[in-house]
Amino acid sequence: MRVIGLAGWSGAGKTTLIVKLIPFFRARGTSVSTLKHAHHGFDVDAPGKDSFAHREAGANEVLVASSKRWALMHELRGANEPGLSELLRQLSPVDLVLVEGYKRDSHAKIEVHRALNAKPLLYPHDRTIAALATDLAAPPDLPHAHLDDVAAVADLIARFAQPLEKTLRDLSENPPVAEENLRDGPARQG
Repeated sequence: MRVIGLAGWSGAGKTTLIVKLIPFFRARGTSVSTLKHAHHGFDVDAPGKDSFAHREAGANEVLVASSKRWALMHELRGANEPGLSELLRQLSPVDLVLVEGYKRDSHAKIEVHRALNAKPLLYPHDRTIAALATDLAAPPDLPHAHLDDVAAVADLIARFAQPLEKTLRDLSENPPVAEENLRDGPARQG
């Protein structure tokens, strides 16, 4: 299992790019899972559903299964949000895990940057950024691809995705960086 992050500011096009990359990799025989950070509370089921009632009644976990899929919902019930390393350990084995978000964490990442966002690059302040997918000219010292060139971005992913064990080691050895340091702080080691 290999892991790579797609990180960038909100509105950069991370989700749009991932939705294009998944079928690209699948067509080449690569199994793909995704792990996405949500900044807000969210629900995967709706009021009126039995699973929602089970959660609301206080169940720590609710597993819903059918002939098409199964989903496990885990309520934190006041516990701390799990870190990326803990969540990666929850996934079933696949060839590639695309991590969306978690820009503060110390795993290998491809920065997704869109000119319309008018946000600064995370690179070079985040040294875990291995490459850039952008619609702007990229820094000459950084491997890059155009944001809309799915095949070229996939090549970067294949080149820079790290084995799960290395990713877990990097995450355990380097705590997340403060968000303000991504904008204008000192360059991180890594």
